[in-house]
Amino acid sequence: MTSTTTDITTKAATGDGIALPEKAARALATGGGALTVISCFLAWTWTAAYPGNLTVYGYPGGLQWLVLVSGALTTLFGLSSYGIKGLKWLTPGGADAAVKFAALATLWTTLFTAWSISDTLGGLVNLEPGGFVAVAAALATYLGARALPFERPVLDPADPEDSTWEQYKHNARNRREIVKAAYAAKAPAPAKPLPAWAEILVIAAVLGVALGVFTYGITTPYQELFIGFLITAGFGFAALHKAGLIARFTTLTARHRNVALVGAFVAAAAFPLTQTDDQYATLGVNILIFATVALGLNIVVGLTGLLDLGYVAFLGVGAYTAALVSGSPNSPFGVHLPFWAAILLGALASMVFGVLIGAPTLRLRGDYLAIVTLGFGEIFRISMNNMDGKSGPDITNGPNGIAGVPNVNLFGFDFGAAHTIAGFTIGRFANYFLLMLAITFIVVMVFRRSAESRIGRAWVAIREDETAAEAMGINGFRVKLIAFALGATLAGLAGAVQAHVNYTVTPDQYVFANAVPPNSAFLLAAVVLGGMGTISGPLVGGALLFLIPNKLQGMGDLQLFAFGVALIVLMRLRPEGIIPNRRNQLELHKDLEAPTVLSKAGA
Repeated sequence: MTSTTTDITTKAATGDGIALPEKAARALATGGGALTVISCFLAWTWTAAYPGNLTVYGYPGGLQWLVLVSGALTTLFGLSSYGIKGLKWLTPGGADAAVKFAALATLWTTLFTAWSISDTLGGLVNLEPGGFVAVAAALATYLGARALPFERPVLDPADPEDSTWEQYKHNARNRREIVKAAYAAKAPAPAKPLPAWAEILVIAAVLGVALGVFTYGITTPYQELFIGFLITAGFGFAALHKAGLIARFTTLTARHRNVALVGAFVAAAAFPLTQTDDQYATLGVNILIFATVALGLNIVVGLTGLLDLGYVAFLGVGAYTAALVSGSPNSPFGVHLPFWAAILLGALASMVFGVLIGAPTLRLRGDYLAIVTLGFGEIFRISMNNMDGKSGPDITNGPNGIAGVPNVNLFGFDFGAAHTIAGFTIGRFANYFLLMLAITFIVVMVFRRSAESRIGRAWVAIREDETAAEAMGINGFRVKLIAFALGATLAGLAGAVQAHVNYTVTPDQYVFANAVPPNSAFLLAAVVLGGMGTISGPLVGGALLFLIPNKLQGMGDLQLFAFGVALIVLMRLRPEGIIPNRRNQLELHKDLEAPTVLSKAGA
């Protein structure tokens, strides 16, 4: 058998199939990015009929801002690749891969803008010279980035006299060498230690930028701008990851976990202060509700490995319980408990249902458990529909639901009224956003403490191998029942707030799947998409999966199709999720060396 490799550091003469001298390719990518930035200060169309007013010379508008950001990012990474002293810190993990993804952001955002202008106004004739300059510059940037050299291991061919199985093993070893070489090339260089106060300032600055990006995305006023934002943000995040900046920031947050956690919630609390329109504050509070419920489901799915397809029913149990005891005129009980009592009852009712459903079903595994939980979700919805006084007892007012849920009044503070604090006027939905943020903080702390506790380690053991865990003395049924009950309790907390935010609780809000979240399918997708077993993963995944359908309602029937295609692509390219658990990442990428990845594990 021949050796696997001879030299895994031989530099290829060309880039990804494009033959250009390295200096020319680097100059083309960097100069093209700069030219793209300049083109954003030119008019791209002649009429203001296209949203964003791209007719102004000397000032970007609408989608031009996104092209400008991606072009500037490409230029900065390109300059960093020259080894300029003041910019080398931008690419601790290597500049070339970062330039390629930033160039993709520039190209696709520019092409989408040009296509959108042509489609909306009726042809390419509606593009001004500035638009053509932008397209040409973006193409030049992409070609230059594609031509950048890359490290490729040189592998010996298999011996033709080997058997088919031996050739297969030889090819598998070659693939592992390629992946290991690529992974080593991406590994961030060790960062110079900074004083603790400087690291905290860096964390604060990054969180401030994250707040700005989130605010921009949630306040995009038209569909074309939001699609452009998704393209720029997606490829831009990939470019930052390839540059090694995400790994650097992760290292800092791991070093200052409590500071990062508090800083993240402070940044989130600043969001309502940036809003003057309740439309976006409403969207913000509903995103928080959905993301918090997804984090509760992460205990069941991500930590314990139980496939729950009816989890949204626990959200409904909490919402219905709170609505029935909060003084709604449609409630047959005629009681009006304070909010703190209503939210505790909602959480308690969800926990009881979690135990009642989990006790007889958690001895099942895999597909059988999934089918039972799916059935529970449908039974809950149908039961709420039938409790209308005709098909069953008069409790939930049937399909009309429980309307007129009053606003929360907590210790004399009316969440339904606007308040002026330190010069900022905070409206109704901003009040609920801050209330839900406090609930989210509680859920995050419960998840974090549980995951790091003895019971959390037992959940992970059950997830990895239930038979082996039970052989080591873990009571599998009890441990799974605790996870099921805790996840249901957290969903009940969010449901109690949801009932007051929406004024009305109806059965059609709690289905398995439809085009608008929350529903069980979207909740499960949020956990898988964001990253199972992590804290920030389901929060990010939940925010995206609630925001995208609400922003793309104009696509009609194509909305779910586009969403499904995007999920397939993401799961193919990054099956471990946007913010992966390191151990899950290792399991899904078998070719990575275990010591390299596990040394960074701990999420």
